[in-house]
Amino acid sequence: MCGRVVQFSPLQIIIELFGVIPTPLGLAVGPRYNLAPTQDLLAIRAADDGSRQLLLLRWGLIPFWAKDTSGGGRMINARAETVADKPAFRDPFRRRRCIIPIDGFYEWQRQGTQKQPHYIHRRDDRPFGLAGLWERWTGGGQTIESCTILTTSPNDLMRPIHDRMPVVLSPVDYPMWLDGRSSSHDLLELLKPYGGDDLSEYPVSPRVNSPKHEGPDCLAPQLPS
Repeated sequence: MCGRVVQFSPLQIIIELFGVIPTPLGLAVGPRYNLAPTQDLLAIRAADDGSRQLLLLRWGLIPFWAKDTSGGGRMINARAETVADKPAFRDPFRRRRCIIPIDGFYEWQRQGTQKQPHYIHRRDDRPFGLAGLWERWTGGGQTIESCTILTTSPNDLMRPIHDRMPVVLSPVDYPMWLDGRSSSHDLLELLKPYGGDDLSEYPVSPRVNSPKHEGPDCLAPQLPS
């Protein structure tokens, strides 16, 4: 699964790397070093005119048909193998895809009765994009836009740590992922374990187990005991 991400790059860097048209969105965005489900994620989706829009989405997809928002926290991830068929995800997969720009993510490796968190990032520390879906829910006098992150089987880097990993998109695949005309067959071909060799990982402090802990110190390598 993917249950914690890091987003600290300045908006200007995201705008340049992901081809977002700079607009005064008034986003209350600060660096996040331990971003957890039910919190707001920075995301990118296609606007009606085809341009790329930057916005905040609540992490944990709330289906449009849900009676309330209580189930969103359980839908933080969508499995690539079943995303085209699951009732909560099949329509967003066809019509409402997004990219989650991140600087890295955490995953936990089981070691006996303990779990050791690892930080996964690009070696050059540049942001990269995860495949996501978004949805709009309306009820009780409010409208909430939420999202989920797609996961797939692990690549060689992730396999010793966990049996799942988020779907990392290559920049050349961003247009297809965001294009509403893309076929399900072509989209499913993108949902594979990341084949690049530009990711790296290292163990970090168990402090990140709690989303109450924030700040750059979350990324500090775990010192040997």
